[in-house]
Amino acid sequence: MRFARLNRLAAFAAVLGAVECGGGGGGGGTQPPGPPTDLVKSGGDAQSWYFNNPLPTPLSVTALDAAGHAVPNVVVTWAVSSGAGAVSPTTSTTNASGFATTSDSVGSSTIQTVSATFSGLAGPVSFTEHADVAPTSAGVSVSDNVFSPNSAVIKTGGTVTWTWAGAATHNVTFTGGPTPRPANGPNQMSGTYTTAAITTLGTYNYTCTNHAGMNATVTVVH
Repeated sequence: MRFARLNRLAAFAAVLGAVECGGGGGGGGTQPPGPPTDLVKSGGDAQSWYFNNPLPTPLSVTALDAAGHAVPNVVVTWAVSSGAGAVSPTTSTTNASGFATTSDSVGSSTIQTVSATFSGLAGPVSFTEHADVAPTSAGVSVSDNVFSPNSAVIKTGGTVTWTWAGAATHNVTFTGGPTPRPANGPNQMSGTYTTAAITTLGTYNYTCTNHAGMNATVTVVH
């Protein structure tokens, strides 16, 4: 009798486990998403950058079904709805996580609006971006163990001037970026150093070789 009772309990536990795990033909587990009903912004809104240069962060959206689940394989159409500039690509397909992205450049208008939509969506999602003319020069303070700002931006053909303001000896040594790179600034404790005009687009990395971790960048844009 004792063994029969144990066998019945084991059988009951097996059936219960199968039900909890979606067995027995109940069709449990993750269900596929339904058709897309909504599009939400995932990133890239409200950026400020410079005319005719790709924004630092791509614009991105997520397609959702009525239950809020991400929907893959949705074709999203992107367009500049006001202002100037361009997006690329103009259509992109959501990935397995429901994300779709595009790159955006703001043209000659200071404010630009980009819309994102898919077939059947009630109304588009809007991104608002801002742009201005890139500066032709930038100034960087060389303090003790820090460059400030540590990310300067100039227009192609512009220059950067470093002004020493600390009590230690520092230099400006370019370590990465397009070639030819700007000439390095010498070791000094005071005074200034100005580059020649930098004409090649891209981001240049530089450091003070006297102090580990004293790093910064210069980005050259259109």
